[in-house]
Amino acid sequence: MKTAVSPLAAPLTLPCGAVLKNRIVKSAMSEIMGDRGHGPTPELFRLYRRWAQGGTGLLVTGNVMVDSRALGEPNNVVVEDDRHMAALSRWAESGKENGAHIWVQLNHPGRQSPAFLSPEPVAPSAVPYASDLKRAFNTPRALADAEILEIIDRFAKAAGTVKRAGFTGVQIHGAHGYLVSQFLSPLYNHRSDRWGGDIAGRMRFVLEIYRAIRREVGPEFPVGIKINSSDFKRNGLTEEEALAVINALDSEGIDLVEISGGNYEAPAMMGQRGRKKEGTPYFMAFADHAARAVSTPMALTGGFRTAEVMKTTLSETAIAMVGLARPLVVDPGLAGKVLSGAPVTSSVRPLTTGFAFLDRITMLEITWYENQMRYLGMGRNPRPRENVYKTVWKILSGMGTVAFKRRRA
Repeated sequence: MKTAVSPLAAPLTLPCGAVLKNRIVKSAMSEIMGDRGHGPTPELFRLYRRWAQGGTGLLVTGNVMVDSRALGEPNNVVVEDDRHMAALSRWAESGKENGAHIWVQLNHPGRQSPAFLSPEPVAPSAVPYASDLKRAFNTPRALADAEILEIIDRFAKAAGTVKRAGFTGVQIHGAHGYLVSQFLSPLYNHRSDRWGGDIAGRMRFVLEIYRAIRREVGPEFPVGIKINSSDFKRNGLTEEEALAVINALDSEGIDLVEISGGNYEAPAMMGQRGRKKEGTPYFMAFADHAARAVSTPMALTGGFRTAEVMKTTLSETAIAMVGLARPLVVDPGLAGKVLSGAPVTSSVRPLTTGFAFLDRITMLEITWYENQMRYLGMGRNPRPRENVYKTVWKILSGMGTVAFKRRRA
């Protein structure tokens, strides 16, 4: 009697013709492992080799910035030209082991560049933060038309560079309140020119980025996007508008859409909102609806904790891929276990010191996982049960005031 093949193990052929070996994607997390010149480090090579060896079909890197003047974090990798080509090639090769794809997530932070990095960040409009984040971020300057065109060109040139380095695709970061997301949102885009107004104007920036990238890399190189289902804020990007953007990108021929939601003022992507009940993935209803409306494959990331829920999602919805982030940090071999048919449950759990203020200022839910990725980058094993106070101590003693600077996802 033959055992039924898990839907997670089925290959996925993208619109461009590239084939992903299975339906599990390692979603982007900011690794903060760039060197002082913003090039990739050996720690990144080891980290991605470990994930590739673990069986994941698609690995998406953390934020790779397209402009060294606009950083989300001090240790971002930046791709502006060929200066880091040798290191980029080593990173690409490490991620391609075991037949995996490795895509570079290309990003520009816009207004989400911390004050200690950007005295005058840029954005679609000069909209300051209204929450307590205004202490960490300066009010941005509105971009001029020529500057918008230059940023579009930067995305395209970065995509061409990483293709030459051997990466197998790129993902545009259009979620979580970064620059592409800012252009899409009426909360942050108050422009009255061709880059603003209704959703047709607000999506022009991302469409032009996609078109420029496609011209640079050609028709057979995978280009995807991570996009918000909603801003989860009143008067922000709505699900109807997000679907309009996805439909437009589908018509242009984009290869994969990864669904997320929220930003750092309404962090739905961290689990505060975005799912119907505990134990179900975030944003599932929207992702399924979008997947049925377009031909582009849809990936859903956030909240997957058991192999059973992953399989059920692919079996009972139109979603094509499941995305994992934190579960692959604490168990880099998790994908292989899931694909084997084992009844896997991730050990990921909410983290807290018991003091909400301390959790917040140390960004515990991010920094704890950064430390685990650092272990992997050093060639060690993760420590899934590591005491949270060890992380807090490392941050406060080892980084000083930098510990209080905001991190990204």
